[in-house]
Amino acid sequence: MSAATELDPSASVLTFYATEFRRERERIRMTQREMAKRAWMAPSLLNKIESAKRLPTEDLSKLADELFGTGDRFQRLWPLVIRYAYPAWFRPFVELEEAAAIIRSFEVQVMPGLLQTERYARAIYAARRPDSNELEEQVTARIQRQRIFDRDDPPEFRAVLDETVLRRVWGSREVMREQLEHLVELARLPRFVIQVLAYESGGHAGVGGPFAALTLDEGPDVVYVDGFLQGQILAEPACVKAAQRAYDLLVADALSPTQSVDLIVSTLKKL
Repeated sequence: MSAATELDPSASVLTFYATEFRRERERIRMTQREMAKRAWMAPSLLNKIESAKRLPTEDLSKLADELFGTGDRFQRLWPLVIRYAYPAWFRPFVELEEAAAIIRSFEVQVMPGLLQTERYARAIYAARRPDSNELEEQVTARIQRQRIFDRDDPPEFRAVLDETVLRRVWGSREVMREQLEHLVELARLPRFVIQVLAYESGGHAGVGGPFAALTLDEGPDVVYVDGFLQGQILAEPACVKAAQRAYDLLVADALSPTQSVDLIVSTLKKL
């Protein structure tokens, strides 16, 4: 039996998607190779998708509904597949992030996930040397998170970045150029406020490490703190207040938004 026919559809959202996809393709008597051709992808990749070894794309989901006559079934399944690609401990934060009105982020080593380009994100995950399937799932899931900025009422995003974030080259100089160009474009949009904490500012209130503070329309604000193996969500009022104070101090020590863009552009030119 093939890996696809041995799948347990109840094992995960991904296996359910893969099982339903293969069943519908076979129902209309379309071969895997024919389907791959229609989807403009290699047959080997489609085989992995039907075996739940790779995440499907949104475009493939739209094409599937069109060819299979399934309404919007696969398009509705796709966001669930992506969400459950996140580690279980991270999913609650993603849901809170989607509901946030204001997101404040402080980073010391890497660009905030919501600001990363696909190639930059791939370089970060690749540094951990995961297997290829896990790498693609992580990158796809990270880029999917950024769709919160495409909705009608996107959140405000404010970030303070340690200068190291701009200086450390992930992947290659070309990858970093692309990432910094993207950062400059975002910094010039009204809903983004990007500030850089320059080396010359010395010590700062973010010595405890990176964090993200979420202001929600309903319910108490929360703070997400990164950890070595996994992060944690803090909702205790004292923790939220401490994070807000730390962020305010970081903003006060950081370069102004205009000066920050100038430093990003200067760093970009050196690449």
